[in-house]
Amino acid sequence: MITIENNTRIIKELATQFGFDHCGIAKAVVLDEDARRLETWLNKGMHGSMQYMEKHFDLRIDPSKLVPGAKSVITLLLNYFPSQHQDPAAPKIASYAYGNDYHEVIREKLTRFLAEIKQSIGEVAGRGFVDSAPVLERSWAQRTGLGWIGKNGNLINKQGGSFFFIATLIIDLELNYDDPYAKDYCGSCTKCIDSCPTDAILPNKVVDGSKCISYFTIELKETLIPETMKGKFDNWMFGCDVCQDVCPWNRFSSPTSEINFTPIAAILNFSKSDWEELTEENFKIIFKDSPLKRSKFSGIKRNLRFIQNI
Repeated sequence: MITIENNTRIIKELATQFGFDHCGIAKAVVLDEDARRLETWLNKGMHGSMQYMEKHFDLRIDPSKLVPGAKSVITLLLNYFPSQHQDPAAPKIASYAYGNDYHEVIREKLTRFLAEIKQSIGEVAGRGFVDSAPVLERSWAQRTGLGWIGKNGNLINKQGGSFFFIATLIIDLELNYDDPYAKDYCGSCTKCIDSCPTDAILPNKVVDGSKCISYFTIELKETLIPETMKGKFDNWMFGCDVCQDVCPWNRFSSPTSEINFTPIAAILNFSKSDWEELTEENFKIIFKDSPLKRSKFSGIKRNLRFIQNI
């Protein structure tokens, strides 16, 4: 028991050393209830054209399928709330995309984190995941005591709000486990539901991904955005922060200390005309480390034309 307590302490201390803002640990189990919810959501087509979400269903709900002999799921939160914001008149970009691509930033942290765990504790098998793998990270975050799932589908931390990236590390080491977050502090508030420009946020903490502005501006690979969405994007060109911006719990958000999330100068300074005049060559140079490359130059131009009703 002393070893388990010591190993748990070491891992939580290392998480802080590597710059993560919160760390919680849960026992690796099959997520049966989450599996049912996910299956219902997929059957209703709320994932739109994101076919990848239909794949690897068994991996999403059973951590032992990802790491044989998995015993613990470690959830880590990394704050990305920016200290500066765009010109309000410019085409809007979700604040998570202000700096460098979080996938790369966090993946590198997780690699070093796991290496240091092995160095400090001994041979440990594990894998780190950040958003791009079949892991139900918000469910695990709630199970590890880091917050509750809000009506907008985001994890909300009572002390810091929801502007956090979630990373997951699954390992085959038994640890002391945190209590799941049992309370829901959304109460009767419906600000996120009422404010969603496309009515994508439904009752009972269900988000219709196929109606979300982030889906249309990032995930949708079609040449054209459906005409039915005309006039509903509220000038969002890449992603959307409306449901987070109106959330009362984000009054506790504080600027990130992660240097890699320092806003790219163009994000803060580009005017509407700068975006219009941007060439593909310059896009590739300026945004080579940015999440905006996910939409590619053609996608950014498509989104820009759409919000300008061209």
